[in-house]
Amino acid sequence: MQYLSDLKKRKMAGLDNLVRENVRSLVPYSCARDEYHGKNGIFLDANENPFGALNRYPDPYQKELKSAISKLKGVEEEMIFLGNGSDEIIDLCFRIYCNPGTDKVLTFYPTYGMYQVSAAINNVSLIRIPLDENFQIDTEKTSQYFNDDLLKLLIVCSPNNPTGNKMKRGDLEKIFSRFGGIVLLDEAYIDFSDEPSFIRNLDTFPNLIVMQTFSKAWGMASVRVGMAFASPAIIHYFNKMKPPYNISTLNQEAVLEKISDISRFQEEIKLIKEERERVSSELRDLSFIRKVFRSDANFIMARMEDATFIYNYLVNNDIVVRNRSSVVENCLRITIGTRDENNRLLSALKNIVIVHSEGKIIIK
Repeated sequence: MQYLSDLKKRKMAGLDNLVRENVRSLVPYSCARDEYHGKNGIFLDANENPFGALNRYPDPYQKELKSAISKLKGVEEEMIFLGNGSDEIIDLCFRIYCNPGTDKVLTFYPTYGMYQVSAAINNVSLIRIPLDENFQIDTEKTSQYFNDDLLKLLIVCSPNNPTGNKMKRGDLEKIFSRFGGIVLLDEAYIDFSDEPSFIRNLDTFPNLIVMQTFSKAWGMASVRVGMAFASPAIIHYFNKMKPPYNISTLNQEAVLEKISDISRFQEEIKLIKEERERVSSELRDLSFIRKVFRSDANFIMARMEDATFIYNYLVNNDIVVRNRSSVVENCLRITIGTRDENNRLLSALKNIVIVHSEGKIIIK
């Protein structure tokens, strides 16, 4: 415990040193709403059109929404950043902490592809460590990279996309405590898991950023609102770097309305988890399915004979899943839909049979 306490003090003291020098000295853009914080008055300060219902700029710091999220998540408002989707948060991590052309980021494979895209956009070298046969992290192999002074950021997705599994909590804690840079933990699917969020551990790991989203469990993918939870020292730089009005008034209001009905949210999560188990069970009974991987997300990854053939067959039947064979051999990723949608998927798959004598897949 004393070791963790000393580590926390060292990391807190060094958080600013992890930030790019030009970002530390950056003077952020000051918008009209930075200078006046009231809600009432005659607004002639932001060159807005005086006519219309959507003529005013949104609150740049989403104060009302952050207040609601603070109560929902049990996190202080100054520890919350809201991004235009999680992708903005990922990109800001690269821009705040990684010098283009010199610094490095570490992540795992297979995982969410946007980490690799953001690295390429920002001209940052990406180290990808393969997950083991159970899609878990090799902590000893990972730790070997921690002495590299150019390694500034570590990204891990749990539950992982596209594999669906959660990472072992003890392994994550070991990595967080050993790594001296910034850790971005992507918890986009955490609400479908029985694993508690690492939001409760932010005081223990001051270099940790926990990222969540309203796109998955809250059913608001079109709204594009991602959440980052971190120490105020980290959130300070996110607010400094973001565009002034990164989330529209319409989207802020949509999220506020959605999170006002927690009971509906909980019921929808329950239904999705029940359907996930039902679909997984029925998939295992199909002759061409080689393995259905355990999932802690709202999707299932299944290995099968000739996944590309089956993918195309489903598309021809107006059922669209994700072919992940390019990253995990012969695997499809299947999102859990409504019960009717899932039944249509299963019915279509049950029409597929294997002719073992010829090694072919045919349709009944």
